[in-house]
Amino acid sequence: MDSPRQAKKANLRRDAKRNQNQSSTPSQKDAYARLLSQHRSSKFTLYLEEYAKHLSSQQEGNGFNPVLQTHNDRLNIAQPKRDPMLIDFTDSSDFSPSSLKTKGEESLVSLYMEKLSARGAQQECERKQGVSERQRRGQRRDTATSQDGDIESGEEIGPSRLSGAKRHQKQQRKKEDSNRSVASKEAEALAELSQSPAKAGAKAQEQDQMKKSKNKAEHPEEEQNRDRKVKSNGADAQASRTKPPHNKDKKLQPPTASKVNSPADKNKNKGGRKPKKQVFESYRSFEEVSHGLKRGELHQGQLRINPKKYTEGFIPSPDDTRDIFLDGIVARNRALNGDIVVVQILPREQWKVVKSDTDCEGASESETQTDHLQQTPQRKTTRAPSAGVTAKDPSGEVDELVSKCQSTSISDAGRPLEDPSTSQSNEGILQKTAKVVYIVEKKHSRAVTGFLKFLPDKPFAMFSPVDHRVPRINVPLTFCPQDFSSRPADYASTLFICQITDWAADSNFAEGQLVKSLGQAGEIEPETEGILTEYDVDFSEFSDEVLDCLPKNLPWTIPPEEIRKRRDLREECIFTIDPATARDLDDALSCKQLPDGNFEVGVHIADVSYFVEQDNTLDAVASQRATSVYLVQKVIPMLPRLLCEELCSLNPLSDRLTFSVIWKITPEGKILSEWFGRSVIRSCVKLSYDHAQSMIEAPEKLFSPDELPPMDPVHPVDEIHQAVLNLHSIARNLRAQRFSGGALRLDQLKLSFTLDKETMMPQGCYIYQYRDSNKLVEEFMLLANIATAHHIHRKFPELALLRRHPPPKVKMLDELQELCSQLGIDVDFSSAGALHKSLNTVVGHDEYSSARKEVLTHMCSRPMQMALYFCSGVLKEEEHFKHYALNVPLYTHFTSPIRRYPDIIVHRLLASSLKCGPHLSLSTEEVEKLASHCNNKKTMSKRVHEFSSDLFFGVFVKECGPLDSEAMVMGVLDKSFDVLVLQYGVQKRIYCKLLADLVSFHHHKVGKKAELRLVWKSEDPESPPVEQTISIFSLVEVQLRTDASPLKYSAVLKRPESGES
Repeated sequence: MDSPRQAKKANLRRDAKRNQNQSSTPSQKDAYARLLSQHRSSKFTLYLEEYAKHLSSQQEGNGFNPVLQTHNDRLNIAQPKRDPMLIDFTDSSDFSPSSLKTKGEESLVSLYMEKLSARGAQQECERKQGVSERQRRGQRRDTATSQDGDIESGEEIGPSRLSGAKRHQKQQRKKEDSNRSVASKEAEALAELSQSPAKAGAKAQEQDQMKKSKNKAEHPEEEQNRDRKVKSNGADAQASRTKPPHNKDKKLQPPTASKVNSPADKNKNKGGRKPKKQVFESYRSFEEVSHGLKRGELHQGQLRINPKKYTEGFIPSPDDTRDIFLDGIVARNRALNGDIVVVQILPREQWKVVKSDTDCEGASESETQTDHLQQTPQRKTTRAPSAGVTAKDPSGEVDELVSKCQSTSISDAGRPLEDPSTSQSNEGILQKTAKVVYIVEKKHSRAVTGFLKFLPDKPFAMFSPVDHRVPRINVPLTFCPQDFSSRPADYASTLFICQITDWAADSNFAEGQLVKSLGQAGEIEPETEGILTEYDVDFSEFSDEVLDCLPKNLPWTIPPEEIRKRRDLREECIFTIDPATARDLDDALSCKQLPDGNFEVGVHIADVSYFVEQDNTLDAVASQRATSVYLVQKVIPMLPRLLCEELCSLNPLSDRLTFSVIWKITPEGKILSEWFGRSVIRSCVKLSYDHAQSMIEAPEKLFSPDELPPMDPVHPVDEIHQAVLNLHSIARNLRAQRFSGGALRLDQLKLSFTLDKETMMPQGCYIYQYRDSNKLVEEFMLLANIATAHHIHRKFPELALLRRHPPPKVKMLDELQELCSQLGIDVDFSSAGALHKSLNTVVGHDEYSSARKEVLTHMCSRPMQMALYFCSGVLKEEEHFKHYALNVPLYTHFTSPIRRYPDIIVHRLLASSLKCGPHLSLSTEEVEKLASHCNNKKTMSKRVHEFSSDLFFGVFVKECGPLDSEAMVMGVLDKSFDVLVLQYGVQKRIYCKLLADLVSFHHHKVGKKAELRLVWKSEDPESPPVEQTISIFSLVEVQLRTDASPLKYSAVLKRPESGES
């Protein structure tokens, strides 16, 4: 005769089989009903009575009642070993300390036992059904590194589905006394909770430690593997469990057809029987953060996330040494790239060991980025260490093991592709690690572009951002296209914009809603709109309220009374020199030779502040935009086009209001006198850089009017030609003085495009040439900016808006010095001027000298810091005002008010100082806040321009590729290397594991000098393999090819000839 336990198992087996026939997933609702039915039995009532007696006796000081254990045996109540976090009740559908005040202890125990029985029954059911480990893994979606290097999204499956390691342990444990022991311990925990909720947390931690120790003893291999994968207290097995509702007091409600639940609400419908611990720490209060910053216990800075390894985050160190490291998304605590955050430094034993200071800047190669490049379709769970878990040293045991595992990827020949000896060393530099405890300002727009993915049987879709630094987002189906659920394939290549609306502390994934469908990925306009939205660029049309601030009577003319207030320069020979396609002409030049042999040189800047009055609607919009954004095919203007292209633009043969700086200057460039003031000019011609360059290169040529744009007949071609030559001569002397005085210029290659006038698609591309005509204009703009900075600082020492450039980071500079020494390059880093001189002398004089200079310039730019706007009243030490690259004590921006808002503020300060304009209505703090905003917008504008250029080059490669070119190696990592493609000026990373004919590769590093030794298959099977050494400045042949992703391209190293190495 079967025992009651066997009979129960048989019933469970039949129930499970019946459920399996009905649905692929067990019906939790049916299981819940069965458990309720079981708990209404007389045996369970008897159990409750005995338990109540036990609680009463325990409160009176009696010991544990053994009768409870006997009832457990009689009732056959499943008592599996539970996760300790089950005691941390956070869901009102379970019981909590607060529920003790409103519920009887019997009902509390009932709920508690109901939870245990549900878990045990479901696990037993799954085991009897024969559900394989692989099937269970397929049903859950943990926080895992996806094929594109991002984080997988998805609602956690259910409370009874444990991690693989724990599930395996449950299947191996069949001893009844073990289950009874666990049940008795949990009953004790419950009793303690009823007495003092404060004790529950300590008890849970104690049980957690006991379980961890036991797991390690019984399954050391599994524990080691889990330790390698699971690094945070918020991203462990709990990540696959049910989310608690956002509203803890909300009762469970069945789903209705009219209501679409959030991922958190989904778990309410399942009964909410298992609470889930927080993934992220709660943010600290403002008061706590303020006191922590004052005491030096906390630090504030802007978060920077490594775009090639999204698990790495950094903020600047307060002592300006190496950056503070934030290891993983848990440590970032829901902050996104660019946010201003407050962090707490972790204990020293959790700091990171890195090989060099460049690694401290996020320059080390991404392991997760290259995971998807392996030929084995293996997916790994990679999580970040949190504050509560000791972070493994990335250069220590864990990463060494990962490195060795990755090195076993095999080529099609079946041999190891990488030498396992390339494991990382433990020796290195100690870098502080931290965790985010507060977000001061969310600089990131929280809007991202990406693709929508359908999740069967879910009330939400998964949004996968293009930028891997942003988490995947769960989007309710109500915010998706109407036919998305029925026809998801139709939207597979549609690019959307998604706005993050919430990111709860107990969720690995953000929640959001779709803002807009951009169109098909791979088309320039949808991609461009996505870039603009993601970087918070306002490209909307200007409102009527803004346009009402502009002059109404068009065509507008300068009022006579305004002309009388200004210096009238309309009869002077004044002209503009700009790119041929420019329409916002905000600067003009003049040069008149004086009888004494000296020159009167003028820089004339559009007087935008005349039209943009302080504190009106136009001023507010302009300050918010802060800068014009230049894309390849168009400009997103800071000001309405009526101002940019007409009223303020210094168009030829038109009277225009300007601010002028006029110097009396010697032919050698020595300034004898200086004048600032408002003026009115009339440009006589609009020259392009090409026109000016042709004049410089042919000083004796007599240009005909047909060779130049239309010009004012009052000023003949020869007069304009001579003025250009005189300006060029003075500019050369000024430039020589600047660099001999210690200035530095780090030129970077710039890619330009020729576009079809109708389609605006790229027809060709070329590297932009920086010539003498460009240098001419630059020199006088610098001179005007420096002069203006001195003037406004002298007049307003507490209010001047200036621009500073901090010196490079010393430790990174020292490391670069060591690398250059090992490469045999004698570079002097003692000052900006010394560095500039070295860059122009150490690269040689052969055909590749310019390429070597570009590579060396790139290396030198790594330690450099960004130039920043600031208010002079905020920094007390004038030594900090200095501009490192220009090597000047004071600098500002004055010459481009049409496209830069700081220039408008400077114009207002200048007008106020000259008594020809109102006083600036801003305080020191307001100017500093404005400076910070402009810094942010300028950085965003630069990135958008770079993305636009990369987008158009991707189109060019797609239409004209594949493209072959020589390339020079710029940097060597352990599994890849970076190259500068010489013909196109683009920089790309080449991954060794993607090279089809590569037999193996070996990374070798001596000091700071790294090399990769590549072994290629020979074209002739009888010949030995071909070896190739990759190091900095190596010349290689590459091919640019289109990727599978829309408008993306990659560089592939071509196999060298047999004679090459």
